Amino acid sequence: MPVGTTETEAGGLHTAVKGMSDEVKGMSLPSSPGSSKDAVAVAVDATVNIEQLVRRGEQYKLRFPEVNEAKLMRKIDLKVIPVLCVMYLLAYLDRVNIGNAVLFGLKEDLRLEGTQYNSALVVFFIPYMLFDIPFNALVKRLRPHVWLSMSMFLFGLLSVCQGLTQNLSGLVATRFFLGLVESGVFPACLYLISMWYRRAEAQKRYSFFFSSTTLGGAFGGLLASAIGKMDGLGGYRGWRWIFIVEGALTCAVSIALYFFISDFPEEASWLTPEEREFVQARLREDVGESCRDDPLTVRSVLAVFKDVKIIIGGFMYLGLVCAGYSYAYFSPAIIQSLGHSSIRTQLISVPPWACACVVAMVVATISDHIRHRFLFVVSFTMLALAGYVMLLVVHDRPNVQYAALFLPAMGTYTAMPIAICWFGINLGGHRRRAVGTAWQIGFGSIGGIIAVYSFLAKDSPRYIAGYSVCIAATCTSIIADCAYFYAISRENRRRRKEESESSASAGSEDEKGDLRRDYRYLL
Repeated sequence: MPVGTTETEAGGLHTAVKGMSDEVKGMSLPSSPGSSKDAVAVAVDATVNIEQLVRRGEQYKLRFPEVNEAKLMRKIDLKVIPVLCVMYLLAYLDRVNIGNAVLFGLKEDLRLEGTQYNSALVVFFIPYMLFDIPFNALVKRLRPHVWLSMSMFLFGLLSVCQGLTQNLSGLVATRFFLGLVESGVFPACLYLISMWYRRAEAQKRYSFFFSSTTLGGAFGGLLASAIGKMDGLGGYRGWRWIFIVEGALTCAVSIALYFFISDFPEEASWLTPEEREFVQARLREDVGESCRDDPLTVRSVLAVFKDVKIIIGGFMYLGLVCAGYSYAYFSPAIIQSLGHSSIRTQLISVPPWACACVVAMVVATISDHIRHRFLFVVSFTMLALAGYVMLLVVHDRPNVQYAALFLPAMGTYTAMPIAICWFGINLGGHRRRAVGTAWQIGFGSIGGIIAVYSFLAKDSPRYIAGYSVCIAATCTSIIADCAYFYAISRENRRRRKEESESSASAGSEDEKGDLRRDYRYLL
């Protein structure tokens, strides 16, 4: 039986299938030998098909024979994922383009000294960390297309404001409000995607969405190299134009995306009533009732944190965020320290991002196919670890150091979407997914705070402290991955043992989603 199929439901359907088989065997056959053989063959084929659906956990198809699942999933993929990718690509671009702006004179024009630049970076993460959970609760109450498009317009506007700042105070203020607005975007996108797809098919979609970050990193370098040539136009330096042009683009696109961002399956007006019921039924068989209308109160939020697996999920992501943001913010400075000009630095920063995008999608496809997450997330976190070890110990060899940058890019940006998907999609129901996803992203943002103080200008070009912190962060993530794998494996064994020893029903009325006794976590 596949992961996600409740054993009680499967058992009932197996009984029904057996009953159909018995009926076939006991049928009174027509007088014509040929017609009797045909009738039996048709009945047997039908029984076999039902048994196959049961084994794959796809019993919902029996209730909706008129719905073409493959066609419907293509429709959902085209409606849900691409618009979120475009939105998050622009959000990530507005978040990390400050690393590109530094190469075009931001520090000099704003007279930033010592760790002032790092302080300006860190204020972004304070509201980003604090407001993830309350903003995800608002997404549950409001429609995603309203919330996400509004947030997108605001962070585009704030990016433009960054380009107009005149001193450190202005930069700190715009970075703070940028973090506040963006805290309602990434967790909300992950929450929305998780409510559309079954667990065994979600990784490709998560990684495709998350590839927006790698595309943003690659596109950001190319765009910055082009915009940087506007230096002096209208009396503005190149770094100001980077913020202004990219922010204005975000504002324009947000207006269009208001009409294209999808809502939750229960509210999707672009599906027929039968299609909406079909989508909800397939998700219900995978993770139980969605509990869309259950109120999200302070008490219900705190109840989620009684589960130690929720806490572990935050540490899984924290280590990867530290390593990932270290790369995103400081790889341009690292590459420039190898002896390249500003324009060439932007251009040769693209290949590592491009490789990370391709690798992430290939690994996600394999992970979905074999329905496994643990080995993939650990393996690629170890790849990032190997890259940072190389950068720590290898000096004065630019080609080797540049090649080593590919490893943390591919490792962290392949492991991050797997860690997010593995944790978030294992949570059942709107409440636990909304809170759990926001907690993982919010707590993981502490890694961003650590990252911005790890690579200091005084440590250039060797950055011993920064690479050491990234090594410790990736090790933390690996330990958390192992702890989560152990916790869900033990829980699966416990529930299996309890069901084998008891003939009771699958959990009480109070147990919903992944807390049901017949629920099995995806490993």
